[in-house]
Amino acid sequence: MINLYTLNQGDLAELIATLDEKPFRAKQLWDWLYDKRVGRFEAMTNLSRATIHKLNEAARLGDLELAAQQVSKDGTEKRLYRLPDSQLIESVLMPYDDDRQTACISSQAGCALGCVFCATGQMGFGRHLSAAEIFEQAMIFARDLAARGERLSNVVFMGMGEPFHNYDASLTAVDMLMSRLGIGARHITISTVGLAPQIRRFADEGLQVKLAVSLHKADDAKRSALMPVNRRWPIAELMDACRYYVERTKRRITFEWAAIAGENDTVAEAQRLGRLLAGLHCHVNVIPLNPTGGYAGRPAHAPDLERFMASLRQYGVKATVRVRRGIDIDAGCGQLKTAVIDADAIR
Repeated sequence: MINLYTLNQGDLAELIATLDEKPFRAKQLWDWLYDKRVGRFEAMTNLSRATIHKLNEAARLGDLELAAQQVSKDGTEKRLYRLPDSQLIESVLMPYDDDRQTACISSQAGCALGCVFCATGQMGFGRHLSAAEIFEQAMIFARDLAARGERLSNVVFMGMGEPFHNYDASLTAVDMLMSRLGIGARHITISTVGLAPQIRRFADEGLQVKLAVSLHKADDAKRSALMPVNRRWPIAELMDACRYYVERTKRRITFEWAAIAGENDTVAEAQRLGRLLAGLHCHVNVIPLNPTGGYAGRPAHAPDLERFMASLRQYGVKATVRVRRGIDIDAGCGQLKTAVIDADAIR
């Protein structure tokens, strides 16, 4: 059976032809999938019963099987999906008070880059996701939101995996998000741990998609201990790529900073970061660490963060402390984990 989310409009027209249906059925089907966003052929009310029967025999709507679901007290929703080969991935939907609905989606099952504080990095690498598997995570959220009169407004590639390690599929998924769900490029963010060649390649794409770089330390020795990728592309090389991105795109770059108590929340660390970023068109998102079982670090405390931010401002670097989302269900973006979910916590 064919997964319809893998098909473009031309492919869909070919499928309709093989089913001996009129060509206009392809447009009807496309509209049901992406404009009306229904999840069952039976809901496509202007298709005949015979056409629906053919579609049920020949095609399916997606490959992701919902294995478990949790909802945080702040409204954040985490879903665990099983893929056809039994790999597990997670996606998160985060509602905000300004009516934004942001999907945090995965680009890989697991991750090969081994950031020590990240639950996904602690899992190891399973495999790359296809573009359709990446897209479908957002598609499901968009479909569910549409059913209750809401819309998916933003997508961040900050779930499991490194998007730039799965570059082509991630960029194809971005195109699908824009063309099929109507999500503007400026409402999509790709996060990377710092694959310098891919940052340069991304800069040359000509997209308005936002870029976020997970930095977390401002000197090589400490960053390499926290993020092994730094041994391959140390900070000087990474920053050259980031400056190239800013110069090439004329866009601001974001740096993510998981604030760890006693590790990278000090005034001295803020000064190192300030010197590193001074003069660059950038913004720093400071996010208190979401603890994981495989790492002993704890989230930074508010008074230390205040001193950190004050020191950073002295270098003209703009920064914001972000609220951790879904911390009671281990749903911090970039720190997802496919743990066994307690049945009592599943809604």
